[in-house]
Amino acid sequence: MTEAGPPAQRFHEIHHVLSAYASSGFTYSDAADVPGPGLAPYLRLVARDPARGATAVQQIDELLAIGLSAEGIADEVNALPRIQPPAGMTVEDCLRIARDQIHRALQDRRLKPRSPQEWEERFPILDQLLGAYFCQDFPCWYATWQEAIDDYVGDMSGEEAGDAAEEITELLALVDSDQELKQATHILGLELLPPRGMTLRRWLEGMRQRIISKT
Repeated sequence: MTEAGPPAQRFHEIHHVLSAYASSGFTYSDAADVPGPGLAPYLRLVARDPARGATAVQQIDELLAIGLSAEGIADEVNALPRIQPPAGMTVEDCLRIARDQIHRALQDRRLKPRSPQEWEERFPILDQLLGAYFCQDFPCWYATWQEAIDDYVGDMSGEEAGDAAEEITELLALVDSDQELKQATHILGLELLPPRGMTLRRWLEGMRQRIISKT
């Protein structure tokens, strides 16, 4: 899940932060309390992978403490993507605001994905489970959803199956409405209706409990 930068890149996570601004032409548009379109996707990634956010905060603090113009880090700074600060602001100002936005995101992991890609990145194991075992071909392979879960657990390592159970827990905690849950699970590959007499939420909880009982 966590994407480690090459050892030679001292500020590898800052590189990922600044690369997020590519979608907005590397133009900085964050306000102190509202992220712009460049930083917002990175903040949603932080909600899924807080270790990367913590690394970004640490590296920005280190870079600002040393100074962007310090001779000893010139090569590292020159390798970073360049963003265009708005009038009256410096790159350091932009980094400080981005740093504070990331820090706040670490305090609030309920930031919801916006795009299908972000849902899949946030719930990669659940995406695999639902997309591979609960797709339209389900009736050709299984008589019951319990059989599908048992097959999944048998195919995966205990750790991977446990990760699936954790992702179901996180998804159910993150999504409040039944409609949004339906949309999210569809994005994650679910192509079946819940069994008769069960809500989607209850069905997912049943999957989670069976995974736990089998691992």
